[in-house]
Amino acid sequence: MNRFDGVKVLLTGAGSGIGRATAIRLAAEGADLFAVDRAAAGLAETGSLIEGSGRYVPHVADVTEEAAVVTAVDAAAAGLGGIDVLVNVAGIQRTTPIESLTVADLNLLFSVNLVGTALFCREALRHLPDRTGVIVNVASIAATQGNPYMTAYAASKGAVLAFSLSLAAEVVGRGIRVVPISPGTVATPLTRDIEFPEGADLRYFGRIRSLLGSAAPEQIAAAIAFAASSDGGYLTGANLRVDGGSGT
Repeated sequence: MNRFDGVKVLLTGAGSGIGRATAIRLAAEGADLFAVDRAAAGLAETGSLIEGSGRYVPHVADVTEEAAVVTAVDAAAAGLGGIDVLVNVAGIQRTTPIESLTVADLNLLFSVNLVGTALFCREALRHLPDRTGVIVNVASIAATQGNPYMTAYAASKGAVLAFSLSLAAEVVGRGIRVVPISPGTVATPLTRDIEFPEGADLRYFGRIRSLLGSAAPEQIAAAIAFAASSDGGYLTGANLRVDGGSGT
């Protein structure tokens, strides 16, 4: 498939996990990619794995810094000759038991997961074309389903979901689509490194984890590619759960 031939994509979180898988998938379908991550080494490794005729432009930036986001989006528009699609994957996950939850925990999770997403949306909308522009924001099933010891993370992803739904309503008159995607458990470095507190009661997770096991990043990337492509052309303002039937 070459659904993204000539399509200019700004992608955050491209240095690992879902972001890397998305970069590889979109490039394979012909996209020109402006890839953002805070890790230069991760971006370089992603670039080495990409096969396709499109351009791959790595750009190091911290999504929590407003000036860095403005610079990144302007550089993407200049480097690619425009922006057709924005995909916000950059995010972090933390276990924050309520007894030890701090303001610093909340600020960090909201800064990366919500503020970074919102800033990229704000800036990219100056460039996205009417009628064909697309924004895909990665939320989480934690936005709508309880996850013990992850109250702050869940709140930040709930905010991403709410932000995305309202943004979709705000820009639908321009014909720009906004699609939030909520993955379930995905086998990435982000989830691999999660540490739960000693003595944590994890029985609840046994009820909500998919019997299909954890998703591969490539499975989430496939859903992102669908949502961002013309195949998803009538999809906007709807939460796309990619969760393997989690909790059913």
